[in-house]
Amino acid sequence: MTDPGADQNHIDWQLARFAEGAGQPAVIWRDREYSFSDLAAGYHEWLARLTAAGIGPGASVAVIGDFSPASVSALMALVRLDCILVPLARESRDQHAQFLEIAEVDATITLDDADHGVIATHPLRRNHPLLTTLRERGEPGLVLFSSGSTGKPKAILHALPQLLEKFRKPRHCYRTVTFLLFDHIGGFNTLFYTLANLGCVVVPEERSVRMVCRGIERHGAELLPTSPSFLNLLLLGDSYRDFDLSSLKLVTYGTEVMPERTLEQLSEALPHVRLQQTYGLSELGILRSKSASNRSLLVQVGGEDYETKVVDGTLRIRAKCSMLGYLNAPSPFDADGWFDTGDSVIQDGEYYRILGRVTEIINVGGQKVYPAEVEKVIAEIPGFDDVAVAGEAHLLLGNIVVATVQMREPLPAAEVKRRIHEHCRGRLQPYMLPAKVKVVTESLVNSRFKKVRRAT
Repeated sequence: MTDPGADQNHIDWQLARFAEGAGQPAVIWRDREYSFSDLAAGYHEWLARLTAAGIGPGASVAVIGDFSPASVSALMALVRLDCILVPLARESRDQHAQFLEIAEVDATITLDDADHGVIATHPLRRNHPLLTTLRERGEPGLVLFSSGSTGKPKAILHALPQLLEKFRKPRHCYRTVTFLLFDHIGGFNTLFYTLANLGCVVVPEERSVRMVCRGIERHGAELLPTSPSFLNLLLLGDSYRDFDLSSLKLVTYGTEVMPERTLEQLSEALPHVRLQQTYGLSELGILRSKSASNRSLLVQVGGEDYETKVVDGTLRIRAKCSMLGYLNAPSPFDADGWFDTGDSVIQDGEYYRILGRVTEIINVGGQKVYPAEVEKVIAEIPGFDDVAVAGEAHLLLGNIVVATVQMREPLPAAEVKRRIHEHCRGRLQPYMLPAKVKVVTESLVNSRFKKVRRAT
């Protein structure tokens, strides 16, 4: 069979690697191994189906699913056809209609629980200038949506050849858990990095602590890319003791600030595992990173394709390969190509300490309060499973600090507030102490295992 777009080479090298590792496991899904030759066969099947459906270069196509063999093969076929990929996780289904419209989707591929895909066409194209530019260049693209945690989700458009090129250089090969979601820059990076290096992606049945640990034990996973909130949940239960996690070599964490207490406990619980902080943004991709040590929150970020600097306490990055722009918002780059990450940092030589999002900083009477700094002290109190700190508008002070405490056996808020003030007195400045306390039993993390701080 002759592939459409055979004169293109942005995916040829990846297919050549698939041929090299033909018999090796590439994806473990529903406890079944699928080899690189299985993915290649699926790729050719999708090429035929998509071409028969009239889907060709420049089409904006949403793939709704997870890291299943069919979804991976479909993504590869769409790249070959120079389409614009719009991966959507099932967890964001309530926003799919909005996402399809913003991305001007021409067709959707929906994968069911049996990994069967259904193609449907949608007359949503309006020829956004950025999408038109990409089509005129004859290049495949990628649309990702921000989490919207600080407002309306932004649609981020990348040219795919530049994103994929960084995976050509061979690096470490791991059996890797696909914890970060299908439509997340970290999830996309995990998938293509692992396959490019002939590793194997281990897809958990669900992203609960026990099912992730079960997947690690059953399939000998070596790398777990995850979030600090998930790692905190891992430590709160006994899953890391109930399952054999000895195959793990590396745990990477990012997407939010890591509490010092969680990092210390994780180092003790998994002494054989290297812990590495990661850093990336949907707009710029995933930067190379290096933690100062397993117990340190200092991290080097950058690499040959990135420049970094600090301006007014905020990290700025300039990348050789960055997004083309937002489909529903103005460009965030300055005249020299620098991107304001919105992350407040402290620089220590070649390392950075990430304090949190500028938008989460609480201004109390002119004094800055970093939620993570307050949370790390409160979290030391016995009986507290988790804590989230946010600001609440106040007529005189501008904002006050509000702490939401998760407890399995809740106490009255007044008693919890008393314990917090007793524990924190002398360790936190008075303006940093919570003026209000809420007690809950439900989790403080969202479907992406990221802590939710609800400022009001």
